[in-house]
Amino acid sequence: MNFNKGVIYILIGASFFGFTPIFAKIGFSHGYSLGQINIVQMVVSFFLLWSFTLLKRSSFKGLHKKNVLQIMMTGCFIGLTSIFYYGSMQYLPASLAIILMFQFVWIGIILEWIFSKIKPAPVTVLSILLILIGVFFASNFVNGDIQGLPIKGFIFGILSAFTYAGFIFCSGKVAVNVDPWTRSSLMVTGSTILVLVVFIGDMPTVLPLEKDLFATAVGVSLFGAVLPPLFFAAGAPLVSGGVANILTSIELPIAILSASLILSEVVSPYQWFGIAIILAAIALNELSPNLFRIRKHLN
Repeated sequence: MNFNKGVIYILIGASFFGFTPIFAKIGFSHGYSLGQINIVQMVVSFFLLWSFTLLKRSSFKGLHKKNVLQIMMTGCFIGLTSIFYYGSMQYLPASLAIILMFQFVWIGIILEWIFSKIKPAPVTVLSILLILIGVFFASNFVNGDIQGLPIKGFIFGILSAFTYAGFIFCSGKVAVNVDPWTRSSLMVTGSTILVLVVFIGDMPTVLPLEKDLFATAVGVSLFGAVLPPLFFAAGAPLVSGGVANILTSIELPIAILSASLILSEVVSPYQWFGIAIILAAIALNELSPNLFRIRKHLN
C-alpha cells in the first residue's frame, strides 16, 4: 500500500512539473520578457516556499554559515536553469526545448564520472547512446523541421541541461541532513538573488505588477517549484531510488503532450518514437542493476 502511494505521489509531482513550459509560453505570448517572467517567478517561489517552511516549523538544525552559503549557491543552478530553459522557449517550440533540457540525464552521469570518479557501467554507456539516438528522432531532425530555427535556442536548451544536471549533482552532496523544506527555501533564496542580479535592468518594468504576469509567475512557481517537491518529498521515501527516477521521467511525455494539446504544437510520429527511446534508455539504466542481481540470485 505504501509503495503504491509513493508511486502515485511521484507521478503527480512529475506531472505537475511537466506543465511549467505552458505557463512560460503563455507569458511570452502576452509580450513579457525573459527577465520579467523570471523575476516574478522567483519572488513568488521565494515567498511560497518560505511560508510553507515557517508554517510547518521546519527544523533549522545542522545549519551554519558555510553550508548555508553552499545551499544558496546550489540554488543558483535553479535560477540558471530557469533562465536558460525559458530562454530556449523564446526561440524554439516548447517540445524541443523540453527534449534539450532532458539531456541532464546523461550529463549528470558524466558529472558523476568526472567529479565523483564513478565510472559508468557498460549498460549506462549504452543508455547514453540510446538517449542520443532518441534525441535525434525527438528533435524531428529526420523531417528537417529544425532547420531555420535560431541556434541561440539550441544553445540555451543545452545550457539548461548542464545547469539542471549541476543542480541535481550538487543537491545530492550539500547539507543532505538539513530539513528538506529548509534546504529548498535556502536554495530558492540563492536562485532569487541570482535572477535579480542578472535581470536588474528589468526590475523597474515589473511594477506595477500586471495580472497576466502575476498569473504566469504563480503557475510556473506552483507547478515548478512548490508542488513537485511537496509530492516528491512524500513519495520518494516509499519507493526505491531507481523506481523514483523512472517515474519522474514521465515529465517528458507529459510536457510534450501538454505542449501539443494546449499550445497546439505539432508532434510528429518520429518525435514520439524518439521520446519512447529516451524513456526506455532511462528505464534500462535504472532497472539493469536490479535485473542483474535477480538473475545472479536465481543462478
